[in-house]
Amino acid sequence: MPGHIGIVACSAEGAALCYLTVCLEGAQRLGAFDHPEVSMHTHSLARYMKCFERDDWPAVGELMLSSAHKLAKAGADFLICPDNTIHQGLPWVNRRSPLPWLHIAEVVAAQAAELGFRRLGILGTRYLVDGEVYPEKLTARGLGYLRPNTAERAEINRIIFEELVAGVFRPEAVAYFQRVMGRMKDEGVDAVVLGCTEIPLIMNDANSPLPTLDSTRLLARAALQRAAHTAAVR
Repeated sequence: MPGHIGIVACSAEGAALCYLTVCLEGAQRLGAFDHPEVSMHTHSLARYMKCFERDDWPAVGELMLSSAHKLAKAGADFLICPDNTIHQGLPWVNRRSPLPWLHIAEVVAAQAAELGFRRLGILGTRYLVDGEVYPEKLTARGLGYLRPNTAERAEINRIIFEELVAGVFRPEAVAYFQRVMGRMKDEGVDAVVLGCTEIPLIMNDANSPLPTLDSTRLLARAALQRAAHTAAVR
């Protein structure tokens, strides 16, 4: 049997996309209607938002750790988190976690390196873009990066929290992302990280001026691979 995937969720839309990808692409790998066992736990997004607003990443880590323990009791073999921003809390979790984690930025960086990209644009919440989740993992792979400017960070953050996490998808948001990506392309970026798990709900290779690295689906695929490996070593 494939390994049991534990999903530490935060915002609903991104977690749902990750879950759907695991189930639908699991069937492509394993056979009709088949996929690894999956359990998911999420605290209220409001609890996380209160931590974001006071820049309290240890408290974010405590929420993640709480979910990790619940998922361990449910029988999960390893954990993924389809939320880029709360990965800033992961350093406070790793040493106390009951289970191993796949790191979303490591998965994305590995894919970028494999595809031969050299300089990546990082898109996401302002909390993510201001932090070192992606710069740290990209630099470790020898990859360069570009962050949005201050005004772009503010508008992207607004779109994410006022629209995407609530399931609101507007053409104006697509156009804004396209303009930001176009500017990044002009500055030498050769691919863009969709570093909020809701951004792939409106942006993809078909409507982007740059190749996209879909953090949500890449994490789900890495989890499927890990689940298969877990089965192989049992």
